[in-house]
Amino acid sequence: MSASKKDQIWVMNKEVEIESVPNVPGVSKQMLAYADSCMCVHNYFEKGAVGPLHSHPHTQITFIVEGAFEFTVGDEKRVVTKGDTILKQDGVVHGCVCLEAGSLLDFFTPMREDFV
Repeated sequence: MSASKKDQIWVMNKEVEIESVPNVPGVSKQMLAYADSCMCVHNYFEKGAVGPLHSHPHTQITFIVEGAFEFTVGDEKRVVTKGDTILKQDGVVHGCVCLEAGSLLDFFTPMREDFV
């Protein structure tokens, strides 16, 4: 999704391409609705794919759409599955390993400028 799609009211799933995440094998993403204050991204993981440990200056909420993941948030590790939600405050180190292929819906505030 390009910067020209920012503030778009209607984002139709079939019109948004799924892109490989650079340098993260087995992970792809779909940039959905976003504005300066927030962003929604759908991430797809193959079994065994790793979302490397990282942090950023955005608060992030992750909703598990499908699959199973072992998440690390700060000093805690937990397995999460469909319907679970994770809150990651800005600056907190987090990452995951995909245990069962699936997808995650991420909400960021403010938007991730590095994604567009």
